This record gives sequence, C-alpha cells and structure tokens, in this order.
Amino acid sequence: ATVASVALLTTSVLADIPKCGPGSPCPESAPCCSQYGQCGVGAYCLGGCDPLFSHSMEACVPNPACKSADYQFKSLSDVASISKYLGDPSKANWVSSGNPAAYGDSILLTMAPDTVGTLMATTKYVWYGKISATMTTSQGAGVVTAFIMMSDVKDEIDFEFVGVDLDHAQSNFYSQGVTNYNNGKNLTVTNTVENVHTYTIDWQPDHLDWIVDGKILRTLKRQDTWNSTSNRFDYPQTPSRVMLSLWPAGLPSNGEGTIKWSGGLVDWNSPLMQNGYYYAMVKSVNVECYDPPSGAQIQGSKAYIYTDEAATNNTVQMVDKVVVLKSLYASGENPDFDPNASASGSSPSSTPSLSAETVPGVVGAGERSGEDSSGGSGSTNSDPSGNTQSGDSSGSSGTGSGGSTGFSQGGSSAGGNSGASSDKMVKGSVFAVVVAAIALLA
Repeated sequence: ATVASVALLTTSVLADIPKCGPGSPCPESAPCCSQYGQCGVGAYCLGGCDPLFSHSMEACVPNPACKSADYQFKSLSDVASISKYLGDPSKANWVSSGNPAAYGDSILLTMAPDTVGTLMATTKYVWYGKISATMTTSQGAGVVTAFIMMSDVKDEIDFEFVGVDLDHAQSNFYSQGVTNYNNGKNLTVTNTVENVHTYTIDWQPDHLDWIVDGKILRTLKRQDTWNSTSNRFDYPQTPSRVMLSLWPAGLPSNGEGTIKWSGGLVDWNSPLMQNGYYYAMVKSVNVECYDPPSGAQIQGSKAYIYTDEAATNNTVQMVDKVVVLKSLYASGENPDFDPNASASGSSPSSTPSLSAETVPGVVGAGERSGEDSSGGSGSTNSDPSGNTQSGDSSGSSGTGSGGSTGFSQGGSSAGGNSGASSDKMVKGSVFAVVVAAIALLA
C-alpha cells in the first residue's frame, strides 16, 4: 500500500464523519460530540462527550459521580475496552484504548510502531479531589507520558513528561479548551524513568496544588485566573476524568511546534524500546473525593449533569440519574436503542443512524460483524524485558479495529490560540484514522 493511497482513504473516511464545534452541533443521526470534535453514537456519548456541541445536552449521558478509591494495578481485570464499555461504572473503573499490558504489580502503557499509544481513563468523574498516580515515565524523542484530569467541556489539569527531559515534570492547566501555554511551568524532579514518583493533583474550588512525593511544587489560586474579557475565572471547575496516557507527539504528521516541544521525531528503532514498544509503568492511582463546592445544585448523589451552556461549576448539578446504554448504537437521547434486540413495543420517533461511528477515534469500530475488538481476555502480555506474562487483558490491540483510538492531551481550542504554541494540541483521532487505513490497506 502506498502513502498516497493511505492519505486518500484517510481523507475520505474523515470526510464521512460529521464534525462538531462552535456553531456546528452534531446532527440527530449522530448526536454526540466526542472530545476529538467528531459526531457519533455509543462510546461517543460516554466519557469525553461534549454537551456544548452535541445535538442536545441530553445526548451525553450523565457523568458517574466520584467515589474515593485506591486503584492498585496488579491486573487488567478492572479495565474495560472503550469498544465494549456501555456506561455502567459498576462493571469497570477504567476504560482503555490502545494496548495496556499487565506486568507484575503494575500496568504498562505501551506505544508500538504504527499506533498512537495507550490511554486509560476512569469511568467515574471527580468534582474536586486529591488524585495521586504512582508511576515511572517513558523516554525518547517525541515520546510523551501524561497524567491529567480532563472534563467533558475541556477543563484540564496536567502533569506531562517529555521523553528527552527526565528531570522535569511539566505542569499545566486549561479552561474550556482554550490553550494558553503561558499557564505551563516546569517542576524539577529526579529521573522520571529510573525512579518511581508519586504525582498528586490537589484540586480544590479555590486553589490547585501540583505535588511530587508529598512536596508541593506549584500552587494556582482561582482568584488569579480572572478573565475580564470572558467575564469568568479561567480555572478548572467542572467534573473531570483521571487520564493516563503514552502518546507519540513526535510524528511527522504533527505540527512543527509539537515535534519541537516533544524533542523531535519518534525513533521506532530506538534501543530505548523494549519488546518492540515504548512504555510507561503505572503502579497505582488514589482518588480522594472532596465535597461539592459551596452552593452546588444538589438534587442527588449518583451523577453530574450540565444545566447551562456556560459550563461553569454553578451550572453543574448532582442528580440520581444513571444511564447505561443498551448498545453501541444508543445515545443519551435514546439509551435503549439496540438494533440487535428483538422488536417489542412501539418504535421510538427517531433512532440513531446505523452507519454512525460508535467509538471515538476508531473509524468503523464497534460491533462489526465477525470482529472482536476487545483484544480478548487471557491474552499474553509482554513485559519490557522481553518475557511474557499471561493476563486478563481488556486492552485492545494498537493496530486492530477498536484498538487504534487516538486521544488529545491539549483541549481543542475554543479560541485564544496564537502562533506555533497551538501546534502542541494533538488531534489523536487523525492518527487513529491513519493507523486504521494502514491496517486496511496492508
């Protein structure tokens, strides 16, 4: 297969997926706007579904509410593939795309050639809390490890680790997807690959601390984020998922600013790779939930919803409504839709299109006939030294259908970007389509 053929197929497939963003909400046939700015059903309507640009605010299912927990990553039994998860937080605490691997008392976030790495995200949201990840990072030019919080309206709090700078963690924050890289600061740490560190985000309504191994290295006060132009605080303030990822910022298809920031192009033949992939190792994540902010709209305790397009903390409501989709063709507007179910009762007035995309960043993924995109349980996972270890992996293959899901570590901009700094924002879904196209044409 030629590069030109891949590019043509990629362009064609991308063109078929409805886009969403300011002034362009999703159509009723594909009502849910993913974090990548594309419309679909199923997993598009779960974690990362943007209510501001979906067909309606009800298209995205309510965000499952925070529960304090200590996640020890000794297996993948608590991790579901994004292509199988239907929104029941009692069935899995984490969803994954890419190929996480169990190794000893940790989970490896892997990144092999022709993939866009691995992403894990909690199924429950945090609306202020203390979140810690104990981990080591990957290394190498173009290789980025991340531990972040991100809301569906793209409030974001970051720890990011560039693979050519092992003695710093980059701290950053965003509000509603507006990328302002003046918000970033380097934090000095000791070698992030050789040493296991605990990175903590202590997120409170009035201030935010970035902490490493119990020591506060940076504090942000909400009062210092006032934006007189938008007449609001540019402070992360909406329910967010915990996200862990390893991703290739140094791809030739990325912007020059992104590649330069990440230390250059990824070397897919690097001696820093083990067993054919780059990896970061996560031992545990601890989540301590804080009480909702003063004056919050409390109408229940099980989930969070947005009541207004302002998408600030005073427009978030706690409710008892929990929505689990019946299939990957359902949405928050029609959660019981299942094209494979036996007909019973009257048909709904409108149903999502069966041709709509069902898994963000994975073109054509979902419940395609004859395909199993879960990666299977009991698969053999390889450790970084080249040995093998059997594990009950819910992670999907980095190059298979349902496994090449992309992701973005910088919120998509709603405005305010300028210059090359905005290049750092990576559109992972584009990478995923390229990978899917390569797999189809090989």
